[in-house]
Amino acid sequence: MPSFRSCAFLFLLSVTLRLSLLADEPVTAIRPSIRAVRIDGNMKLSGKLDDPRWNLAQPVEAVFEIQPGENIPAPQRTTARILYNQEYVYFGFFCSDSNPSAIRAHITDRDKISDDDFVAVVLDTYGDFQRSYEFFVNPYGIQMDLLKTATNEDDSFDTIWESAAAMNESGWTAELAIPLKSIRFPSQREQQWYAVLGRVYPRASRSMFSWTAYDRNNPCFACQGGVITGISDVQSVTSVDILPYVAGQQSGSLRDNSDPASTFENGKIQGRIGGGLRYSPSPDLAIEGVVNPDFSQVESDAAQISVNSTYALFYPEKRPFFLQGSDMFKNQTQIFYSRTINNPIGSARLNGKSGPLSYAYLAASDRNTPFIVPGEESSDYISTNLESFSNVARARYDFGKETFAGAMVTTRNSVASHNYVAGVDWGYRFADSYTFNGEVFFSDTKEVNDSTLLSTTRTFAPTGYTAAFDGEQYGGTAALISLRRDARDLSFNISYQDRSPVFQAQNGFVPNTNMRTASSYEQYTFYPVNTAADQWSLYADQGLHFNYGGKKKEQWLLPGVSAQLKSQTNINILWFLVNDEFFKGIQFNNINRIECNVSSRPLSSLALFFNGTIGRFINRSDAPSMGTGHTVSLSAQMRPTSQLYIELSYSRARLSSVATGELFYDGYIARGVGTYQFTPELFLRVIGQYDQFNKAIDLYPLVSYKLNPLTIFYAGSTYAMTDFATPYGIRTTARQYFLKFQYLIRT
Repeated sequence: MPSFRSCAFLFLLSVTLRLSLLADEPVTAIRPSIRAVRIDGNMKLSGKLDDPRWNLAQPVEAVFEIQPGENIPAPQRTTARILYNQEYVYFGFFCSDSNPSAIRAHITDRDKISDDDFVAVVLDTYGDFQRSYEFFVNPYGIQMDLLKTATNEDDSFDTIWESAAAMNESGWTAELAIPLKSIRFPSQREQQWYAVLGRVYPRASRSMFSWTAYDRNNPCFACQGGVITGISDVQSVTSVDILPYVAGQQSGSLRDNSDPASTFENGKIQGRIGGGLRYSPSPDLAIEGVVNPDFSQVESDAAQISVNSTYALFYPEKRPFFLQGSDMFKNQTQIFYSRTINNPIGSARLNGKSGPLSYAYLAASDRNTPFIVPGEESSDYISTNLESFSNVARARYDFGKETFAGAMVTTRNSVASHNYVAGVDWGYRFADSYTFNGEVFFSDTKEVNDSTLLSTTRTFAPTGYTAAFDGEQYGGTAALISLRRDARDLSFNISYQDRSPVFQAQNGFVPNTNMRTASSYEQYTFYPVNTAADQWSLYADQGLHFNYGGKKKEQWLLPGVSAQLKSQTNINILWFLVNDEFFKGIQFNNINRIECNVSSRPLSSLALFFNGTIGRFINRSDAPSMGTGHTVSLSAQMRPTSQLYIELSYSRARLSSVATGELFYDGYIARGVGTYQFTPELFLRVIGQYDQFNKAIDLYPLVSYKLNPLTIFYAGSTYAMTDFATPYGIRTTARQYFLKFQYLIRT
């Protein structure tokens, strides 16, 4: 087995080799262009391109297959046209298909068409390659919209636009109408937008067609698009969105959830009204506020296996107000995590752009403030009834081509306590394939002085401060620096991460501190021709982790192989070749195991997923020891009809002692989701879940009518049950009925 010294040597050698690959930036080719034609009056979308005004526009053709082929001729013809007027920009697509019966399309909720055929419009309206709007439509006219920043796509982005599509004997057609008030663009007479126009064609492989060629040695997708010209004299429209809502609920629960013999008590019917206002005096500025917001979640969190985890679990944000514009507040240290704003009385947000300067601000007053108290080997999550006020401010100056410098500040204040975090971040892209990123943050924390909320002997070693809420005050730092290469064949990432023992970001998700970690990742990709694989890769992940006391906490070397096969099947196998860790005063060596991930979409109606890890794990109890076992996750997504969706998933974890064979734990979580989409706007969904670890059963029926992302009606209920075994059996411990109606008034 490789020694630590040899691993360190390989790490330094890989850094040297990577730096030696830096080269001058190649000359950029002349961009293709498409001219948008101005029309009078609005178009009524039929999805059939049957309005004669479409003939005024000169089409362009998506002639390149860029995935899995590398700029080879696209096997099916796709054309695009652009029209516009004072209110809308219109895109029209014709998608030829030699076998229309093989088209993959489903009637589903918006943003859930990624497995279907769809056309794509990617718009970088400022031409700085920092942020792009992505609009997609499937053959039933179902929408999906994303916001792309650098190499990340934010699927929480939602805006108002129109679409329609129709299938025919030659393939299918689609029309998109994007309101100018729904996107941001420069306040200038002549617009020049960068655009990627294309089509996703999922068959044996998930093929992508584009009207411009794509260089795999340049990870900037928008940078390689063409140019939309001809859009001129469009006004910066002032828009006002008013979003009132009314909601009602009735709840009930056992008087004592741990006692099945206690009585079930029904609460009173409760009503709630509130609303929001969004004012956008120009495409470059938006101001929003909500009063008495209803942040109830109709999307239930999937249960996670936490039996052997010592850190707080991360759950994604699902509340619409916090999802909009959230890309500005994201960074790798995660100093802002909107779910730490738990139950706000009100909140306000500002998003703006002035030339290359982007800025954002969020403020919220919370009624029930949660705390994540981080640590070296564990964290504590504390729910409270404390009130707090939070501010998050962000500014970023874009230099173009995914190069920027920014600053961010977060504050949280409650009675006699505070947490302030401030810092800078940057990104510098050069030679097309290389990116140098970094972020540095400083925190100042004055703890809550209430040991009834958190009383513990855990300390922030080696500082001497305690994790208990005893009113201490301290300051900390966090930093992350990385050099990355994203290229056709050889890619890599080398990074250094540093968090001091007392760094805290109470508005963020930072569960682990007291760390100094150097790591690297390298991958080499092969592109075979006329084989079962579209591409395959060899890769390795290695690193060293020390604490602030100089103790080596971890070292690892993880080689792996991945393959993208036909039938849209992906396989990834990872071997924990070197994996040593110092945990709770005990050195654990040779924590070897193998991890395998498989995903496959062989049919339009079926997708299968598998994730499994088998081998050695640390049993992270108060008296830790080495265990052997496995974690397994299986899921299947089935679409028996174009309107019915069924998802079944099963996760299991088992661990027993290497020394004695004693069983530490063995349990599973099973979950099922069934959705019937009556129309693109109306669906019925039922979620059922069983957690064997806690003997908990959850049931969530829901009816949803969604006229657009912001005009919605929900009616549903939640049932929480527990299997108390004989003689009580399964009893409902909590239940809720709810209704909500929210309506967008746009002027």
